[in-house]
Amino acid sequence: MQAKVWAQFDAAGPLIGREWPIRYRGSDQERVEQLRALGVRRFSALSYAHRPGMAEWLNDWAAGFAADVPECLRSATFFPEPGVEEYVAARLADGVDVFKVHVQVGGFDLRDAALDAVWGLLAEAGTPIVIHAGSGPVPTPYTGPAPLLGVLERHPALTAVVAHMGAPEYEPFLAMAERFPRTHLDTTMAFVSFFEAEAPYPRSLMPRVRDLGLAGKVLLGTDFPAIPYPYAHQLEVLEGLNLGEEWLRAVCWENGRRLVVA
Repeated sequence: MQAKVWAQFDAAGPLIGREWPIRYRGSDQERVEQLRALGVRRFSALSYAHRPGMAEWLNDWAAGFAADVPECLRSATFFPEPGVEEYVAARLADGVDVFKVHVQVGGFDLRDAALDAVWGLLAEAGTPIVIHAGSGPVPTPYTGPAPLLGVLERHPALTAVVAHMGAPEYEPFLAMAERFPRTHLDTTMAFVSFFEAEAPYPRSLMPRVRDLGLAGKVLLGTDFPAIPYPYAHQLEVLEGLNLGEEWLRAVCWENGRRLVVA
């Protein structure tokens, strides 16, 4: 599976849309050791399904990986398919820390009726779900703010984390995080030169980003290991926003600790 993912990036596949040289290609153990050397205390291994019958295989792998790596959060994914409510309920009962879905790669509507009970389960449990909902790097029929907004209007207590600050639809997703009590944004690839060249973050929104971060609703995200630059670059650009030490400490540690590590 990893080889197939790398091949998509190497070929600048249809969902990639540009050259994307992956910087960290070592074995799982090598990459774990790199994170430890960087001082990363807790991290996730977020997999996501793109077809029926795939999610539980990925969930078994993620459970085994987390069991072997103490710093790794227990993660899981799901897909709109028969049995999804049952296996999500089982993973919640097993103590999964965080879920992940990728609308662009998965090619499904977050508002699919098959998922309504799942959103209800997640909202009741309070377990966070990281959602790649924005249209970057390549839009598809189900990306953009409307599908997630529809879910949140039905399940406003859902603990949602919008990946990539919602790139490139930054303002609508920022407004969602301001409106819904447990909706967050993560900084994955936001503000880095690789993203800024094609989808720059509007500097007019920075006062709202500062307030949201201090309110506990902006989280550090990196997309390690599938990034085309050094891990430290994400941290450098966040510091370069000059939003203050309190904001930086909240985003890089306190907000995530309160959400999934405490």
